[in-house]
Amino acid sequence: MSTRRIEHHPILEVPVRKEVTFNWNGAAVNGYEGEMLSSALISNGVDIFGHHPKDNSPQGIFCANGQCAQCLVICNGKPIKSCMTPLIEGMEVRSVEGLPEAPGEDAHVETHDIPVSDVDVLVIGGGPAGLSASLELGKRGVSTLLIDDKDRLGGKLVLQTHKFFGSVKDSFAGTRGYHIGEILAHELSGHDSVKVWTGTTAVGVFSDGLVGLMKGDRYHLIRPKKLLVAAGARERMLSFPGNTLPGVYGAGAFQTIVNRDLVRCSERILIIGGGNVGLIAGYHAIQAGIEVVGLVEALPQVGGYKVHADKLSRLGVPIWTGHTIVAAHGDERVESVTIAKLDDSWKVIKGTERRFEVDTVLIAVGLAEVDEFFHKAREFNIDVFSAGDSQEIAEASAAMFSGRIEGLKIARSLGLDIGEIPPEWNEKMEILRSKPGPIKKIEAPDDEQGVMPVIHCDQEIPCNPCSSVCPKGSINMEGGTITGLPWFDSEKGCIGCLSCVGICPGLAITLVDYRDDPDRPTVTLPYEVWRDEVEVGKEVPVLDEDGGVLGRYRVDRVVSDPRFPGTLMVQLKMEKGVAKKAAGVWLQETVRDPSGLYEKEPLPDEAIICRCERITAGEIREAIRGGIRDMNHLKAVTRAGMGSCGSKTCRPMIQRIFREEGIDLGEVTDRTDRPLFVEVPLGAFAGVGGDDDG
Repeated sequence: MSTRRIEHHPILEVPVRKEVTFNWNGAAVNGYEGEMLSSALISNGVDIFGHHPKDNSPQGIFCANGQCAQCLVICNGKPIKSCMTPLIEGMEVRSVEGLPEAPGEDAHVETHDIPVSDVDVLVIGGGPAGLSASLELGKRGVSTLLIDDKDRLGGKLVLQTHKFFGSVKDSFAGTRGYHIGEILAHELSGHDSVKVWTGTTAVGVFSDGLVGLMKGDRYHLIRPKKLLVAAGARERMLSFPGNTLPGVYGAGAFQTIVNRDLVRCSERILIIGGGNVGLIAGYHAIQAGIEVVGLVEALPQVGGYKVHADKLSRLGVPIWTGHTIVAAHGDERVESVTIAKLDDSWKVIKGTERRFEVDTVLIAVGLAEVDEFFHKAREFNIDVFSAGDSQEIAEASAAMFSGRIEGLKIARSLGLDIGEIPPEWNEKMEILRSKPGPIKKIEAPDDEQGVMPVIHCDQEIPCNPCSSVCPKGSINMEGGTITGLPWFDSEKGCIGCLSCVGICPGLAITLVDYRDDPDRPTVTLPYEVWRDEVEVGKEVPVLDEDGGVLGRYRVDRVVSDPRFPGTLMVQLKMEKGVAKKAAGVWLQETVRDPSGLYEKEPLPDEAIICRCERITAGEIREAIRGGIRDMNHLKAVTRAGMGSCGSKTCRPMIQRIFREEGIDLGEVTDRTDRPLFVEVPLGAFAGVGGDDDG
């Protein structure tokens, strides 16, 4: 197997899989049966899946979520999305060079009517919201069909190796995301009234109340009494020169390849966007053995949780706020990237450009609701509900509450007596959706005796596992609320059990123990990366809360508690004057210097807006300046939005150009969305297809 495979991971278990052989452009290569074809190709060093027919530009993986068509390849003579196609033995796969050839005259095929299946509730999306809603419906015996287009349930939970925030009691705080997905899926399997179809894509909602689904290669029509859209979110894209080069990934695509498929698709990355998604993706990259050159955020401060940013900083990742990406450079894939500082008017300050050699640019600049099914269903007067990110972008813990609430609303709408929906569910959901609060420091106790936790969490976020797990009740939440800052009550004392260190999702609690040596107390630091970097006897750099190096210290012991799998607790002795300041182990000691200034200022008009049709910002701007105020007109004139993704990526960027040109979006006619929302072979509508399993 290729060296791009992740054979060892500090958090994830590497499963035993069956190796199979397939052909890529005539050469035999290997992969694992059932993995997505795109990941099998990437694991073999294939980053370019073809070239665009318009300008011969290279095409590679972008969303890894079936939302675009950048990963198109020809498989056994047919164009398919490689990110949604499971690998089987003997596949003949080749790159798409120009337009795919249309097949010759086919022999007569038998067509069949498409049967219609009735169900009380159809749930689109098997992520945290869809699973939670289906659980509530299953508990009440409601006939429910839950579909998801992936090969397993969990949605984005499958990609999350970090421990979740929120409440231990209500939202699995302190438990890793992928494990939460497994727990919910297991609970759901106990409810016979809920049928689950994985590998199934919703392709359209129709005026006669039917919903079209592709399950494997076969088309199905479902008539639900109630429809719940919990399809999650898709990532927003940025317009900059080089934004379509292979190696420019959405953060979710990167996490899918690295965490779900265990393929190390990069050597060196730069992250654009300082929200939780970007910060977490950087942490995931380091866990996968990938160097993170830095993270760029346009705002003056990161928008995600400070504890996430602190985890990156303590691992040696520089964070540049008030900066933006200027351009990505390379011929066939990303080879370098230029960033620059922004002024108060969000303009690039000339002379501040810096260029870094990277092979991947990870875009994490926000999410957009996948809500087209919801709006189309409302247009057709279908009784429809939404939950999770399809309703409002928020953390997965909030999505679980959203799903539970909507599940009960649906049950009530079906005439079931469910009683009152617990009012605290809405309150907790809103708390979990809340933005991070102000930063304020709670100082550690002055005592230098006994043993005590030192809490490096100084931003109000909804999270309380440390107080829930303390056997002495010594850690309290300020104000008695889940969003209060945790503080240590020294009068109740500490027994040094390390529970708070092991469970903290932000790795923001350390333990200082003066009992054996008051002058050189033992400090326990949480650690979730590579074990060989903190072997006993090794000297490691220890950082304070702000990322400053306190010195190098010898590792005395590494503790692993089965209650907190994946979290190591590194113990070392430090001088008492700095012991309480210690916050983490510095892993990535090499700081990459810029390789030189970017000498040619890129033309903003060069940036590709419509990836499918290769339409630039300049072409769209010219049409707008020519008087076009209708997205449908713009599509007809420029072809922007006419591609196979159905404008999922380019629409927000086109709207931005309208705003930049001084046009109020209220004066712009939005494009008309029509089914289908996903590409479907025509034969499927005539009942021509293979097995449901593909």
